[in-house]
Amino acid sequence: MGDKNRTVQDMKKAHRVLASFEFEPEGVNRGYTDRVLYINLSENRIESKSIPEEVKDRFTGGRGYGLWYLWNAVSGNTKWSDPENEIIITTGPICGITQYPGCGKSYVVSLSPNTGTVIDANVGGYFGPFLKFSGWDVLEIQGKAERDVIISIDGNKGIVTIEAAPEEAIDSHILGEQLTEMFAASESDKKNVSIVSSGRGAQNSMIGMLNFSFYDPRRKTTRFKQAGRGGIGTVFRDKKTKALVIKYTGIKGDLNKAADMDRIKEAGRRINKEIRELDHLQNRMREVGTTYIPERASALNIMPTYNFKYGSHPDIHKITADKWETRFTKGLFDGCWYGCSLSCCHTVDGFELKTGPYEGQKVTVDGPEYESIAALGSNCGIFDPDHIIECSFYCDTYGIDTISFGAITAFIMECYENGIINKDITGGLELKFGNGEAVMELLHQLGRGEGFGRIAGSGIRRMKQMFVEKHGNHAKFLQDIGMECKGLEYSEYVTKELTYLQAGYGLANKGPQHDETCLEIMDGEVPFEEKAEALYYFPLWRTWFSLVGLCKLPWNDIKPADNDKTEEPTWIPAHVRNYIDLYFGVTGKEVSREDLIHQSEVVHNFQRLFNLKMGYGTKEHDAVPYRSMGPVTKEEYKSREEHYDKQLKELVGFDPEGKSTEDKMKALRSYKESQYQKLRDAVYRRRGWDRNGVPTLETVKRLKIDFSDVLKLLREYQGGEK
Repeated sequence: MGDKNRTVQDMKKAHRVLASFEFEPEGVNRGYTDRVLYINLSENRIESKSIPEEVKDRFTGGRGYGLWYLWNAVSGNTKWSDPENEIIITTGPICGITQYPGCGKSYVVSLSPNTGTVIDANVGGYFGPFLKFSGWDVLEIQGKAERDVIISIDGNKGIVTIEAAPEEAIDSHILGEQLTEMFAASESDKKNVSIVSSGRGAQNSMIGMLNFSFYDPRRKTTRFKQAGRGGIGTVFRDKKTKALVIKYTGIKGDLNKAADMDRIKEAGRRINKEIRELDHLQNRMREVGTTYIPERASALNIMPTYNFKYGSHPDIHKITADKWETRFTKGLFDGCWYGCSLSCCHTVDGFELKTGPYEGQKVTVDGPEYESIAALGSNCGIFDPDHIIECSFYCDTYGIDTISFGAITAFIMECYENGIINKDITGGLELKFGNGEAVMELLHQLGRGEGFGRIAGSGIRRMKQMFVEKHGNHAKFLQDIGMECKGLEYSEYVTKELTYLQAGYGLANKGPQHDETCLEIMDGEVPFEEKAEALYYFPLWRTWFSLVGLCKLPWNDIKPADNDKTEEPTWIPAHVRNYIDLYFGVTGKEVSREDLIHQSEVVHNFQRLFNLKMGYGTKEHDAVPYRSMGPVTKEEYKSREEHYDKQLKELVGFDPEGKSTEDKMKALRSYKESQYQKLRDAVYRRRGWDRNGVPTLETVKRLKIDFSDVLKLLREYQGGEK
């Protein structure tokens, strides 16, 4: 410990303060501080800005604030790597509450290297609540530093600094430990420090993510939650930001200065009683977290396997919840914010690494969660829990999005097996489905920015373009199997049998991500209008969590015992009532479910307009790869031939008897593509968008986002055509 301490202190001595700013730590009032902490790294400038009341009324908080401040920072010509691009971290009025589970979320907004337009990501950990209690609703970072810097916020002393930080590590699992030790006064003080960092892979790829830390005093280690999608970590490292450090001491249950704490406590009592009595009978989140999903997803044929070819596999049982439960450490704290009794963020402790720069070291690995299991496991044809753990660890510490890396690798594997690429192109890597050793080498190359790993790190959209340039005759096949939309790789659900889920992914503002998608099971004989209604309400409901500082898991991963007897069981009405009570309890504003949906509708439409501002946001950008609709290959069709033949007969009116597989696939494709287009158009109408997917003037005025620059933008797209 002594040697380690001296090393850390030597690193601290090497810091050079480039800018310092003092502020008066002001308390929160009814969930808000009404202040922005603005930092310009190009100018080493730090300042405080007030949040106008009309901005609060219009955009609520969280993602809404992030979109608004980024909108005003960039032009339609700004690129992700331009200095004027920002990384914005925001909270929300309910963020920081300790009486209700899932109240520690914060949100990150930036222009994405993947999509070219605005991206957002939600994340747990302590940074968001600490930021709010230090006196800031928004942290706005603009510009680029000349060399690696650390931004430090002391919320008790009221000091912000930008410091040159030349000697600390880059990879998160080491950097997090170093900075926690450096900024904590003692072992017991470490829980008061939170770090935002990325890793070497983020600076060498387009799929970088951010790690948000919290210190686990029982494990005596720094743990991380991830803001994963869209390459935000790549932006972070491009700005030469090594880390953000925040310290706040004195967490209490009343720091939000809520309007009605009794109402909050009563909602908390209701949900905590359900968790105690029902969680072990339902999803067992406190025991296995989201690892309960693979078994259920496989049963529904939506568990991605072999680059989303299939929705199940005989070996899925090797990566189901029982295999993870034996690996997760029992009896220790597993929440990522105080008071979260759902406690779903489990860890594998003492895992010995078998590859890479940290081979032989024993580490703590957070999760893996369902998305990482599917991306790094089944979608690559790998059903080995230890491989998934190792791959997940290195993605985390390198600052790499596990979802994108898994989808990219699966796409590469299918290209390799179809002869589109070979060992000469991959540098000797035999990237066939199931080859975990090759996957790990690919990941380490990506981390170093070398070899074929550098190509993989560019993302599926860029790889498709590269491969088409060399193999133009494969362009259609590559488009069909390249599982990205808007430049973002698909999150881990097979959508080909669920029309509404295809549209949920295709029409999501940021790209195909499950936190902005209707995942409720609804297909078959359900009319288009009913599907369109679901694709109106559920993405808006999920958006609402991102405005106020909430995790969605306590909404639908635990349900009241009588929920199925209610008129709207998919809404989980008892929990909607809880959130109405929480919102009133914090802000003092009485609201209905419709009011909450309206708050989201404002932000959701504004994000669509943001896409439009950046040159996207129209119908052609809502197109999805055909694999998300139906079978691309004969192999896929034949794997469920009876099922697809039945669809042809009953839905298409096409008699498959005696027809070739090619003819059947052609007829099925024509039907499925037309169904997607019809549903897309129905959703546009329900959302108040025109036939080109642009919010109408009437919608913009109704939502009171008819700002002058928005109206100018709409005039360019008058009548649905630019």
